[in-house]
Amino acid sequence: MKKTDLWSILPALLLLPLLIILVHRPANAQFQSVKTGDVELLYYHFGHEYLINHTIRSFTNSLDFHKRTFGYITDEHVTLIMQDFGDYGNAGASAVPGNAILMGIAPFHYAFETNPANERINVLMNHELVHIVALDMSTSTDRFFRKAFSGKVNPEKEDPISLFYAYMTTPRRFSPRWYHEGIAEFMTTWMSGGIGRVMGPYDEMRFRTMVRDNRRIYDAVGLESEGTTTDFEVGSNSYMYGTRFMSYLAVTYSPQHIIDWASRSNGSKRYFSADFKKVFGTSLHTEWSKWIDFEREWQEANLARIRRNPVTETTPLAKRPLGGVSRPVYDNQTGLIYTAVAKPGEIAHIAEVNPATGSMRRVVDIESPALHFVSSLAFDPENRTIFYTDNNNSWRHLMAHNLNTGKTTTLIREVRTGDLVFNPADRSIWGVRHYHGIVSLVRIPYPYTEWNRIRSMPYGEDIFDIDISPDGKKLSAAIADVSGNQKLVMMNVDSLMAGRFSYEEIYDFEVSSPAAFVFSPDGRYLFGSTYYTGVSNIVRYDIEQKEVRWLTNAETGLFRPVPYSADSLLAFEYTGDGFFPVRIENKPAERVSAIRFLGQEVVERHPVVTEWMLRPPAPGTLNPDSLIISRSEYHAGKRLSLIAAYPIVHGYKDYVAGGVRLDFSDPLRLQKMNITAGWSPHPGLDTDEQFHASWLYEMSSARFFASYNASDFYDLFGPTKTSRKGYSVGMGYKKSLIYSPPRIMDMDVSLSYYGGLERLPEFQNITTSFGQFFSLSTMLSYQRTLHSLGAVDHEKGFRWQLGTFTNTIAENVGDQRIVFPRVYQNLDYGIALPIKHSSVWLRSSAGYSFSPVREPLGNFYFGGFGNNWIDYRANRRYRSYHTFPGVDLNAIGGTNFTRLLVEWVTPPVRFRRAGVTSLYANWMQLSLFSTGIITNLDKPVWINSTVTGDGGTENVRERQQNRFYNAGAQVDMRISLFSIMDATLSFGYAMAWDYDVKSFSSDEFMVSLKIFR
Repeated sequence: MKKTDLWSILPALLLLPLLIILVHRPANAQFQSVKTGDVELLYYHFGHEYLINHTIRSFTNSLDFHKRTFGYITDEHVTLIMQDFGDYGNAGASAVPGNAILMGIAPFHYAFETNPANERINVLMNHELVHIVALDMSTSTDRFFRKAFSGKVNPEKEDPISLFYAYMTTPRRFSPRWYHEGIAEFMTTWMSGGIGRVMGPYDEMRFRTMVRDNRRIYDAVGLESEGTTTDFEVGSNSYMYGTRFMSYLAVTYSPQHIIDWASRSNGSKRYFSADFKKVFGTSLHTEWSKWIDFEREWQEANLARIRRNPVTETTPLAKRPLGGVSRPVYDNQTGLIYTAVAKPGEIAHIAEVNPATGSMRRVVDIESPALHFVSSLAFDPENRTIFYTDNNNSWRHLMAHNLNTGKTTTLIREVRTGDLVFNPADRSIWGVRHYHGIVSLVRIPYPYTEWNRIRSMPYGEDIFDIDISPDGKKLSAAIADVSGNQKLVMMNVDSLMAGRFSYEEIYDFEVSSPAAFVFSPDGRYLFGSTYYTGVSNIVRYDIEQKEVRWLTNAETGLFRPVPYSADSLLAFEYTGDGFFPVRIENKPAERVSAIRFLGQEVVERHPVVTEWMLRPPAPGTLNPDSLIISRSEYHAGKRLSLIAAYPIVHGYKDYVAGGVRLDFSDPLRLQKMNITAGWSPHPGLDTDEQFHASWLYEMSSARFFASYNASDFYDLFGPTKTSRKGYSVGMGYKKSLIYSPPRIMDMDVSLSYYGGLERLPEFQNITTSFGQFFSLSTMLSYQRTLHSLGAVDHEKGFRWQLGTFTNTIAENVGDQRIVFPRVYQNLDYGIALPIKHSSVWLRSSAGYSFSPVREPLGNFYFGGFGNNWIDYRANRRYRSYHTFPGVDLNAIGGTNFTRLLVEWVTPPVRFRRAGVTSLYANWMQLSLFSTGIITNLDKPVWINSTVTGDGGTENVRERQQNRFYNAGAQVDMRISLFSIMDATLSFGYAMAWDYDVKSFSSDEFMVSLKIFR
């Protein structure tokens, strides 16, 4: 390095440590740590502290059970993060690079009884620790590789050889979702005393309906390739199929066989399906086929039980099933039904259903729908306003849509309230709010700018599915306690407003939900549904007579009744394609049939599962104070440690380089660092180019990076090269200004110093005119894109980006420092077509550079598909503004440009069974596109000049403006490898033409395998 180079980069080198110190300062949401011998519990809000002791007791109780049951031995802590990022409880677990559980403390949703109502933290600990055990249990061989690679290797897209190391250290991570969720749900049910999916009426209904309608029950490959995308259940199918298959195995073999299959112990097979054959003595495919036959026989028997009594007749009110649905509202004035719907191929929305004709109309989109119940609706009939919730997978917003004007208004952002109901007496909205794990009954008075808390329930008690009588005097609700028992209650609204919370118990439904009960128009009855007999039927409660009567005997299930007329009700009937609005008679059924649960068969054949019941630990049984060994603030920087080290292979220019990668992280992954070093001792390279190194440090929103003769694995495969001679050092800052999906606004700023370069960092085919320079880039982006259930890509919306590049020469030229600034903008707009999962997009770009035409540092360059034969970047790179399929990379240049792409994304073709459990295809999709580009718009197409040389004077015609257009197609096929890696195999072809040189045309063929999603 020359002395002048050193002085040029010295300010940046001095600034790096300062920025690292600044970023190390505690964030506003500082995590607190509570550590025991087995778990480090982390939380970020004092409002969560009341759950610490209970969480530690539940975790310890569950872990002890799993150690006894599975023979699980570990000396590794589990990092348990408590969070309240969403309004409904959930959790996730991972064993790589360390054992960790991310646990939401919000209550579960109970829509259609898809979740249990018993105490949730105990349930989550039971469930998530099964995942930890199944993922982390190891043989002596696994432990050897963990030691050799300094930990459990996480697959990293920059170095895909890490996939092999990951398989050697944690092989059971390479298993399908149904396997992991099926085992976890099976264990959780019995640990909860029979409350869970194995005994779940929704799952029984799901398979009973499939058998009644002679629908396909997927095999193990088809489930993951097609079954989790083509109906409204989407990913929840993995839970249902997995649990049913495990239950069948328990009935046919024994629960111990499932324990043995989930356990990774010496002598077990590395891959889950190979180990299945070892444990069960038959192939997974063969046994799965036997289960399908068993399931059909089981459900035929249940259907026969139901048909022993007259089955309720229903009258369809629509032309097709609606998918997932919210509680409906009925407009008595117009006779129209309004409900939120979500199904594959259609953007979620509030639909208007005309029961007289069966026709449907889209009212307003739901930008962030929930699975199953979509949204929460209430209706003001006098002002014809629908109130609904959006952002349903995070902190919910209260929205209003006026049917007369078509205007949509955001009333209260992040109100975190659902179960909405309108009180016609004073125009207030009542609802149920979730905050820091506590459930509160709230009232939102007109004009809906604030909310008032009426009552907060004690932790572990939930109130849901509320309704208000037409006169505004009574409020009905379902209440669940910590044991999972649920009852229907009624309260006096005036008493609630006066601060007196008391209720009259109407009916104790035990562990079944009194679901979606609503008042009749005269206030005499309450109508709702319950699985009390194992099948969801409509029931009626006579308030005066205090009498409950069953109105239906359904084959599948009926839900969410609404009074339709004096002698009939609207309800939703369950079908394989979603819920179907139907009309039923408002009269008691003669008799109602009960079904038999598969879980009952498990208990009767193998009563040992009753011994697995793990009672929630009482405060006196486990003393957290005796378990806790430390309390402190969590400092990510101080916890940074080596988590993996392994050999890698990279490409540098046209040569192969070998090296090593070191990964560092804190347990929360808030700060990460990776270092790579390599060597390519090839005679074709100068000695100063044979060593390669890179460094990346990421913390919070900041990142710091440096490289020397940067190398890249993917440079081994194809035309696009990112490896460069020279060195660089820099820093970046990225922050989300808005994060409320689908509305996302990000800002990204990066400053780099480059030295010793031959080629531009962005454009591999362009030689740089200056070897040392600073580069400042900024990006501001905003998007609001929507997609339907099961979609392959975004199907509607817009995306906007504003970016700048400013290259500054490191050394003064004369007495000036030369600066080359550029600015560009991208705007994409797409519309969903009536064809399922098909859309049309317009993608526009424009840019301007304040630089000379002949200066490479100040120009834009375009060309090519840009995909390598093996790649990890976006597969549909033809959408990027700097690509232009049909011509060579960087072949078109200019200091300003405008570019327009028109794209039609056709419906995907799904593959039901194309492969085996370890390798199969999911879908294939064709995209057609055409692009036009003009560069140097301020210049003429040609200029004529005279050049004088030794041979005399010569007239030269020089190209200034470029005008090109192309047409192309790309086919993308998603491939799943070992269940953990989604790859995309792409084939593309494009032909390009020069508008001003009619004789010029060129074409390009592209094939690329994108590994990692």
